[in-house]
Amino acid sequence: MTDAVRVLIAADKFKGSLTAAEVARHVAAGLRRGADAAGRRLVVGELPVADGGDGTVDAALAAGFERREVRVTGPAGDPVTAAFALRGATAVVEMAEASGLRRLPGGVPAPLTATTYGTGELLRAALDAGARTVILGIGGSASTDGGAGMLSALGARLLDASGTPVGPGGAALAGLATADLSGLDPRLRTTALVLASDVRNPLTGPAGAAAVYGPQKGAGADDVALLDAALAHYAAVLDGGALAGAPGAGAAGGLGYGALAGLGAGFRLGIEVMLDVLGFADALKDADLVITGEGSLDAQTLHGKAPAGVAAAARERGVPVVAVCGRLALESSALQGAGIGRAYALTDLEPDPGRCMALAGPLLERLAERIAGDCLS
Repeated sequence: MTDAVRVLIAADKFKGSLTAAEVARHVAAGLRRGADAAGRRLVVGELPVADGGDGTVDAALAAGFERREVRVTGPAGDPVTAAFALRGATAVVEMAEASGLRRLPGGVPAPLTATTYGTGELLRAALDAGARTVILGIGGSASTDGGAGMLSALGARLLDASGTPVGPGGAALAGLATADLSGLDPRLRTTALVLASDVRNPLTGPAGAAAVYGPQKGAGADDVALLDAALAHYAAVLDGGALAGAPGAGAAGGLGYGALAGLGAGFRLGIEVMLDVLGFADALKDADLVITGEGSLDAQTLHGKAPAGVAAAARERGVPVVAVCGRLALESSALQGAGIGRAYALTDLEPDPGRCMALAGPLLERLAERIAGDCLS
């Protein structure tokens, strides 16, 4: 009898269709059918991954972390229930759980006033639960407040000229006069805080938080100009602007800057952090093939997204990689350069995008059967 082929499925979510865990489950089902048809023995490992954005907590939970829930302040000021993941003294916190676009009531944007206060409350809950290493995944933010709300929730005093706390949101930062960080939760000084993101943008300027990501949060041209100026002023008050240009400062509406300058966080690419936390290296040891993927394989994939990170790590071990996706917008040369031998897209089977999203699970199983025929025979 031939030796079993060992396949590791390490894919991100298909946004709007399937969670990372659901992607792994459907790919595994299709692989098994394809392997049975080919008469091959198959051992499948499922390791859902994330790059710091939406789905990061779900990936940690799938890897055995414990789910913790807490009521926090949403981006519009209303209470929401947010979750973080905990294993031992390590917590995975996803800012979108508290301050994400999906937390806006009715989906109505609030580009000038949305706050990250709830993210600070979520971090404090992780500290209360005993976490002393915190992975803060940032992405999908509803706010452009530079992390000011987060800092306030953790004990910072951000005051205007009259000594009154500035209001919520990025626009209010134009009136900031003093930033007193002496009241920050003292546990932060003995906590390793890792800022996990695939965004390297600076805080301000044409590549900054307001200019690049503000329009996605409902900001018009005048709003963008106002927010950019307010963030520049905020940075000048907080640390003289020293870290405004640091990689990741502009992530999540500048929450990256607040974590770097206010909390002393260290920046790492989200997928690299999550692969460490999820135990990817151990899962990869005996793999003959890795299957990665996400909803759209495009130019952004190559800049720190999950499939590129998975492929890079697998290539270091000499393990071949193929990818699954909903939509493929990369040439084969770009895929090869990223360490992905071949990509299989749902649109190869169903060209209608709406049907692809609605039928993503069954279509993914059919793709996986095709992968089994191509790679396991």
